Amino acid sequence: MSAWLRSVFNRCRRALWRALFFRIVFGERSAQGQVLPHTRIAPSTCIEGERQLQLADHVFIGQFNFLDAHGGLTIGEGVQITNFVSIVTHSSHRSLRLLGRGYAAQQGPAPGYVKGPVEIGPYCFIGPHSLIEANTRIGRGVVVCAYAQVRGEVPDFAIVAGQPARVIGDVRHGDAKLLAQYPWLAAHYQAWAKELPEAARP
Repeated sequence: MSAWLRSVFNRCRRALWRALFFRIVFGERSAQGQVLPHTRIAPSTCIEGERQLQLADHVFIGQFNFLDAHGGLTIGEGVQITNFVSIVTHSSHRSLRLLGRGYAAQQGPAPGYVKGPVEIGPYCFIGPHSLIEANTRIGRGVVVCAYAQVRGEVPDFAIVAGQPARVIGDVRHGDAKLLAQYPWLAAHYQAWAKELPEAARP
C-alpha cells in the first residue's frame, strides 16, 4: 500500500472512529507520520489541508472547530483550542467581490486574495468562538479570550481580547501567584516558558 493511500485510509479510519463514538481520545498521528500520544482532537473538528498542518504533542483541540491549514498551520506543544474556533490561512472574500463570476476562471493570483501561515506558540489557550486570521504569529503562553479576532503578531505571554484583538494583560502575573502557591511546579513551568515570572523567582 502506498504511503499516500495508507495516509488516506488512516484519516478515514480515525474519522469513522470519532464519528461513531463522538468522544475525544488520546493519541493522534501528524500528517508527517509522527506519533502524538498525548494529543486529542474532537471528532467534530474539521481540518482542511491536513498535509500543511505541523502539530506538536500534548495538544487539545475541542469540539466544532474549523482549522484551515492550506497556507501552513503550526500548533505548538501544549496548545489548547477550546470550541467553535476558526483558524484560516486563506481568504477569497475580497477577490470574489472584485471578480464576481470571473473568479472561477481567474488564472494566477486573484486580486485581493489573502494567503499566509498561522503559528500558535507552545502552551497557548485559544478561547471559544475566536477567529485567527492568515499571517498571524501567536507567541508562547498566550491567552486568547473568547470571541477574539486575531491577526498579526501577538507577543509571548500576552492576554488578548476584542475584535480586532488587542493586548489587555500579561499571563505571567497570574502565573507568578500560582507558582508562589505551588513552588514545586517551577521546573515544569520553566521547561516550556524558559524562565520564571519575576515575582515567582526565589
